[in-house]
Amino acid sequence: MSIVVLLLCLGVVAAAGDLEKARDMQDRAALDKLAAQAAAEAQKKPNDAAAQYKLALADSYLAEIAIEQRDKNQARTDSEAGIKVAERVVALKSDVAEYHRLYGTLCGQAVYSLNLLQAMKYGHCAQDEVNKALQLDPKAAMNYIGHGVGNYYLPAQLGGGAEAAIKDFEKAVELDPQSSEAHLWLGLALRKANRNADARKAFQKSLDLNPTRVWTKQQLEKTPAQ
Repeated sequence: MSIVVLLLCLGVVAAAGDLEKARDMQDRAALDKLAAQAAAEAQKKPNDAAAQYKLALADSYLAEIAIEQRDKNQARTDSEAGIKVAERVVALKSDVAEYHRLYGTLCGQAVYSLNLLQAMKYGHCAQDEVNKALQLDPKAAMNYIGHGVGNYYLPAQLGGGAEAAIKDFEKAVELDPQSSEAHLWLGLALRKANRNADARKAFQKSLDLNPTRVWTKQQLEKTPAQ
C-alpha cells in the first residue's frame, strides 16, 4: 500500500468517527448537523474525493437510521441523495475499495423503499459496486459485510438467502473479530435461518464490542432464546 493510499484510508476512518457515533445512537438531529457540515465542506472541495466521501457516508447513515425506524420515504430521500454524491466519489477516485463499498451500500439502501422496476436498477448497482470493492480489497471485512447484506435481502432462488449471508458475515468476523457490525449482521442472518440461540450470541458479542448501538440492543431484545 502506498503512503498516499494509506493516508487516504486513515482519513476515511477519521471521517467516520462522529458520524458513526450519531448513527449508533439513532440521533438523527446530531447526524443531520454533521451532514450539513459535510455538505458545506464538500461544496468547497468538489474535486476532493475524501470530502465527497464524508458527505455520502453521512447520507448513508441517515438512510440507515430511517430504515431501522421503518421510515421508507426518509430512507429513499437520504439514500438517493447519497447515491448522487457517491457517483462523484468513484468518478474522482475509482481505485479505492471503500468508495465502491459505500456506493453499493447506498444503492442497496435505496432498494428498501422503491417499486420493483426502480429496485432492480439500484439492486444491480449495489451488487456491481460491492463486487468491485471485493475485487479491489478482498481482505476488508466491511466489503464482506456489504456482500452479505446483499445476500441477506436477495431471495435464495436468486443466489442469496440467509445461508449465503451467514458465510459472508462469518468471513467478515474472521477478517476482523473486533467488528461489531460483522457480529450484528451475523446475528440477523442467523435469526433469519431460525438459529435464535446462535443469533443472540452474535448480538451480544456485537454489543460487547459496541454497547452504544441502539439497533443491536433492539435486535437482541426481539430475538427469542430458542
